[in-house]
Amino acid sequence: MIRKLKSGEYRLYSRKKGSDGKRRNLGTFSSRAAAEKHEREVQFFKR
Repeated sequence: MIRKLKSGEYRLYSRKKGSDGKRRNLGTFSSRAAAEKHEREVQFFKR
């Protein structure tokens, strides 16, 4: 799950919420393409 921050950067969050009810921060990236690339890497690593 990618969200754009007010600073213009993109942050990658986990799809599921954690025990505290919030989504886990999986990294902050300067471009959406970089965030999408990392999201694919995370999904690949999970399998």
